[in-house]
Amino acid sequence: MEKNQQVPLTAVERRPRLRHRGPDKYPLILDATRKLVAQSGFREVQMSAIAEAAGIAIGTLYRYFPARTGLMAELVALVSQREVDVVAEVAAREGSAADRLGAAAWTFASRALRGRRMAHALVAEPVEPEIEAVRLTYHRALAAVFHGIIEEGIAAGEFPPQDATASADCIVGCLFEGLVSPLSNEPAASAAGLTKHGIAIIGFCLRGVSGKAVAFTPG
Repeated sequence: MEKNQQVPLTAVERRPRLRHRGPDKYPLILDATRKLVAQSGFREVQMSAIAEAAGIAIGTLYRYFPARTGLMAELVALVSQREVDVVAEVAAREGSAADRLGAAAWTFASRALRGRRMAHALVAEPVEPEIEAVRLTYHRALAAVFHGIIEEGIAAGEFPPQDATASADCIVGCLFEGLVSPLSNEPAASAAGLTKHGIAIIGFCLRGVSGKAVAFTPG
């Protein structure tokens, strides 16, 4: 696998075929949907609220997205691809494999803890199968980033021989499952408490990959 190769989020390419005339409302719709989901999650966001937030008629919204599920799946694809891109950029920086793995995992965790409601929607909120399928692609894309770093660490002798695919999947699982509680709790824990929790998760992941205690401090 090439360095930090990513699994493409193909749902982004399934942009609905537009049947309208006039200015393209697609960016307005996705931006309004993103803001509403970031406030209250998937389940509370209805098409009427999205149309109102976007400043368009409900009929116009349905011409772009005939079904609410399709709109939410599109939002997940776009937002999660952005998150994967940010993590991949950090993973591609200079440094040891352990440093880059920790920094990439911390980037994911810290961004999730800052945007708790959206992160919870992307990670754990109960959703329809179509949306869950897109979230699964998100999981695989993140795992691909971690997989590349682990393979490089093995090749350089920094990490012991191991199944890089399994290790990368375990890191994603640790991050997602480890963050579910702080992402879903209301009210939020203190910033210091959330940071400590995130650091503990990443330290656990680094110990598992490296086979030894690794001190991790966010950069």
